[in-house]
Amino acid sequence: MSLSIDWSRIKPGSLKSGEPGLDGHKRGLWKAVISILILGLLVILGLGIWWSQEPDSNEARLRAIELSGGQNARVGTMTTASVIVVVETLLEKPGGLLSNDIAPPGIYLDNMPHWEQGVIVQVRDLSKAMRDGFSRSQSQSQEDTALAQAEPNFNFGLESWIFPSSESEYESGIEQMQDYLERLQDSEQYNAQFYARADNLERWLITVENRLGSLSQRLSASVGQRRLNTDLAGDTQALQSTPSANEMMVKTPWLEIDDVFYEARGSTWAMIQFLRAVETDFAPVLQNKNAEVSLQQIIRELEATQASTFPVVLNGGGFGLFANHSLVMASYISRAHAAIIDQRELLNNG
Repeated sequence: MSLSIDWSRIKPGSLKSGEPGLDGHKRGLWKAVISILILGLLVILGLGIWWSQEPDSNEARLRAIELSGGQNARVGTMTTASVIVVVETLLEKPGGLLSNDIAPPGIYLDNMPHWEQGVIVQVRDLSKAMRDGFSRSQSQSQEDTALAQAEPNFNFGLESWIFPSSESEYESGIEQMQDYLERLQDSEQYNAQFYARADNLERWLITVENRLGSLSQRLSASVGQRRLNTDLAGDTQALQSTPSANEMMVKTPWLEIDDVFYEARGSTWAMIQFLRAVETDFAPVLQNKNAEVSLQQIIRELEATQASTFPVVLNGGGFGLFANHSLVMASYISRAHAAIIDQRELLNNG
């Protein structure tokens, strides 16, 4: 029996075994890689959108009321609880603290880290006021040890991710605030005090006033302004270290407009929480000065800054066709700033 082969029916190159199978395998591998990349990008995009959602203001307030003890809360517990809740919100919101992220999507997010910057600045201001004023009856009184440790914890930078991380420092600050809060709530403890006096509140409001004024100026510079130099106005003998021009052009760089906007959003969000707490802890003082309505109006102006925004921060002209979100925000903040000045006058002379 013999085996014969018809060589005329065999096409050139057809004896290269396995090639059609290998090509199909490569195509399938490439499809799998591309599918995984697309899926990964969609996951990162979805997480980025979710992590960029700002926390709810009312939810934070309810948590602070519960932590302070509700209707039986003692003086100062609401303010202390609000500081704790605000810092916990920074750490526990979707994505946690994003300012120190070194991996996607956190490393690519821009707006939320600036929101966090605005919040932590307000925490630092109030924790300093609590350490230097609210917890001390006189300038020569001894400071509370827990508050003395909490303030530097909160002043730690936002960008550190290890050795130590920003989260660990802020958690230590929370622990110190909780220690102070527990002693305030204990009627048998006398080594923790909160003095709700008009002069204490007025000193903190000076800091709030300065922060609002700075934010308003930075937001207004989104369209560019020619500003006269008023640094030495009101005092003919006043001096400054470096002379400056009588008139200057002030304009926020285009790529930084949304940064300033979201920093203002975070700052005003935290202010709302703290002013609501002050409204509770300083209620007798505000009633005595007939300043309750003024404080409520300040809170209302700041709440307007938290309205839902367009996904993109628009930078239209002042009277142009398109909106300018920065100028709208600056308008509300300026009105709150003016109301703070009136509030301080009531506390001093009311």
